[in-house]
Amino acid sequence: MLKRSLGAALACAGLLASMATAQTMTPMAMQAGGAMPHDHARHHMHRHGPVGLSGRHQIPEGRMVLVYRAGAMAMSGIRAGTDDLDAATLVTTVPNAFAGMPGQPPTIRMAPVEMTGEMHMLGAMYGAGARLTVMGMLPYVKKSMTMRTYAGPTGTAVLGQSTTRSDGLGDIRVGALWSLHEAGRSRTALGLGLSLPTGSISETGQMLSPMGTTPTMRLAYSMQLGSGTYDLHPSLTWEAGRGALNWGAQARGIIRLGENDEGYRHGHEAAVSGWLSYRAAPWISYSGRLEYRHAGRIHGRDPRIMGPSLGADPRNYGGRYVTLHAGADLAPKKGLFKGHRIGVELGVPLYQNLNGVQSKTDWTLALAWRKPF
Repeated sequence: MLKRSLGAALACAGLLASMATAQTMTPMAMQAGGAMPHDHARHHMHRHGPVGLSGRHQIPEGRMVLVYRAGAMAMSGIRAGTDDLDAATLVTTVPNAFAGMPGQPPTIRMAPVEMTGEMHMLGAMYGAGARLTVMGMLPYVKKSMTMRTYAGPTGTAVLGQSTTRSDGLGDIRVGALWSLHEAGRSRTALGLGLSLPTGSISETGQMLSPMGTTPTMRLAYSMQLGSGTYDLHPSLTWEAGRGALNWGAQARGIIRLGENDEGYRHGHEAAVSGWLSYRAAPWISYSGRLEYRHAGRIHGRDPRIMGPSLGADPRNYGGRYVTLHAGADLAPKKGLFKGHRIGVELGVPLYQNLNGVQSKTDWTLALAWRKPF
């Protein structure tokens, strides 16, 4: 099923590679904005849309846009597939993947309380040709996870809680966006991005064990700062509009190129988005977006990640998600931020069918600032 979902993304990647025009926009690609030559400015003011969607904007040849983006997310609760679980059920019935190894209890003994994440990205986009835009992004990642530990190998007696954190450089991203067709408000663009394995996959922290000790151990896969692999990010975007309305759709994917140095890779991903936006005034637009995303589980495993927690089991990653996003994009016409573009988009999950047993996503938030030169 995942192979069928990624078919279109793979075809896009192959087509762009055969053109020898190189890389495209990554999933964190940005919108452009501000003063441009007359024809570009006239068309650009109509290209409003969701700021959280990648691969949408072509930069005029010879122009550059500086970008800062911030993303945040929060997770809590416990879910198996589409069914919610309470912590007492988790620690008494869900098997520990490492049961039978020395010191390992038969069931999960560390229940997730909450997880938060932040990503701050600095980057630039440049119009390298009439139809080609290139970009690069430098990310800084922060993560935090709180776990509730239950005493001993069985039972529901709570021993205490512990919080681990990781932060540092994430996976650097480069890419390009190729405009395939443009006629009036209608436009089709092909993207191919590449993320580099610059984020750490060996982060450690101290966690409270069921025996009351606080050993230093390698953190769960979700707490690492990068994937450890070179990853392709193909996309195909179509958009159009009439009057104050814009609409569009995008298919995108993430293709992991082999295993990392610790013996595993994250799952491939495929996503489809549809969106509608409305320009309420020359300086502000509102958008709504619905996205379906399919993420595969982790393949292989890091031998140093183990223990009676959900995040140590590679099977407890990925799933199928439907998310509703709402946002706004501002282009102030006067004052300190004249010539800048500032956008925000909030995402709330409508459906989560998770692989194995995991925490649920509560919300996601994207902020963006762009300044053209």
